[in-house]
Amino acid sequence: MHSYTGQEAIATGFGMNLEQTDYITMTYRGRGHAIAKGAQEKKLLAEMLGRVDGYCHGKGGPMHITSVENGILGANGIVGAGIPIAVGAAFSAQYRETSQVAVTYFGDGAINQGVFHEAINMAALWDLPVVFVCENNLYSEMTPLHESVKNQNLAERGFGYGVEGIVVDGNDLEAVYHAANEAVSKARAGKGPTLIEAKTYRTEGHMYGDSETYRTKEEVEAWRKKDPILQLEARLEQELADFHKYKQELEGRIAQHLTEAIQFAKESPEPNEQDLFEGVL
Repeated sequence: MHSYTGQEAIATGFGMNLEQTDYITMTYRGRGHAIAKGAQEKKLLAEMLGRVDGYCHGKGGPMHITSVENGILGANGIVGAGIPIAVGAAFSAQYRETSQVAVTYFGDGAINQGVFHEAINMAALWDLPVVFVCENNLYSEMTPLHESVKNQNLAERGFGYGVEGIVVDGNDLEAVYHAANEAVSKARAGKGPTLIEAKTYRTEGHMYGDSETYRTKEEVEAWRKKDPILQLEARLEQELADFHKYKQELEGRIAQHLTEAIQFAKESPEPNEQDLFEGVL
């Protein structure tokens, strides 16, 4: 299990700019992306528990969630593997002359994968309607960024392929929203791809059970204070007169919603042996 805690502003900012018919591909840390694209929490939880009412009927698990009806073309356990899938979806949209856009989310570790370079070069050549979103959380699993990349800003990689590269504060929802709006609108207008580097931080370990010996507690605590939800909360407290009432009502609705989703997932049956042969090509 890989947590998305600390990076929520990125999926949210982009999700607000996407239509249901648009496409996304995501990482194994992708439940946040899926929710922002319209996936139901109860079906996500059921999939995470390996139950038949999950999006992949329990066969995908938390790392391989797919929901074609929501334009979610898959989370992927292989680093960078979703990038060419999104480029293929963007080519499909261009070929069919639709207004659809594809967004691919990946981490800083994926930007060194050969498939990233092949895919972004093809997208640039054909002016495909795709947005490359690098969620730079400073660590590729347990490897700090400075040990794997010379670039100070990973968005610089785009310029080598003739693709605009933009750096944005990935913990600032408003900043992400505006950057996403510009890039998605550009792609939808047929003006080609954009590479966005959203600088952020995962406040949990790489996965649950991670000993986190590769970073200090002081570093983590410093980033916890920059949490995107806390930043948004502080801004809303200044701008909304009835903020505390609104927050209390919202938290109550969320708690009830999640309680029902958890119950749904737990009550969903486990697959039987015959299900092994369903959906196999």
